[in-house]
Amino acid sequence: MPSLLSLIPLGYHLQEIDPQGLRRKIDRGMEKTKDFLEVLLEYRGNSDDECDQISDHQLHIIIMEVFLAGSETTSSTIEWAMVELLRHPEAMAAAKEELRRVVGEGNRFEEAQIDDLPYLQAVVKETLRLHPPVPFLVPRRAIREVEFMSYRIPENTQVFVNAWAIGRDLRCWEEAEEFKPERFLESRTDYKGHNFELIPFGAGRRICAGIPLAHRMLNLVLGSLVHEFEWGVDEVGEKEMADERERMGVTVRKLAPLMAIARRCST
Repeated sequence: MPSLLSLIPLGYHLQEIDPQGLRRKIDRGMEKTKDFLEVLLEYRGNSDDECDQISDHQLHIIIMEVFLAGSETTSSTIEWAMVELLRHPEAMAAAKEELRRVVGEGNRFEEAQIDDLPYLQAVVKETLRLHPPVPFLVPRRAIREVEFMSYRIPENTQVFVNAWAIGRDLRCWEEAEEFKPERFLESRTDYKGHNFELIPFGAGRRICAGIPLAHRMLNLVLGSLVHEFEWGVDEVGEKEMADERERMGVTVRKLAPLMAIARRCST
């Protein structure tokens, strides 16, 4: 809504008088805006109950979880997706053609267009099936003794779910070791916790809370890389790309990092 002075042609400098105080209110609001770390530090300092206080160690863990869960897993998955697309030129060509058709040559890929790109989404799903960033997910604990599929699981047992093995199980997937994004085009299988053959983010109450963000970031970043550039590898990169060994860390990354050559697409 314009201020009163903006309707009177007395000169631009008169608007700085701000008789309604709107500018001052906006400035005060901006000063009060806090980031995630500021909120945590304030909470730690305001708590009178020692049990509710956040220690430096706990604060460090929370911040590490935010950064690692949001960046390390995404970068690892995108690297594996580019490896698979470079190994399978027909998949790269199909993804580029879909992006050219939907986004248009010379146009920037926008988040709102993700739903119109089923093949790109299939590439992301297939990458997560073969290369889940956290292969054993987050550890679970049995809160009581239970029998499951003839196995007795005692109370307080720590349980790991092998999402990597599930994604390559021949009982769930045809040609399980092959990179075939097409398998998802006519399938409603998704990674949001409803289809247990594909659970790179887990399932149930402890499913990853960052799935919506991961879905947008993976598709948007990968789609932008494929749409904006022509990709290739030299002789050294070809050898490293053929090396399928994995390096276990916070996430499972490629042992020999991908080294690819990018050339911006001509418009």
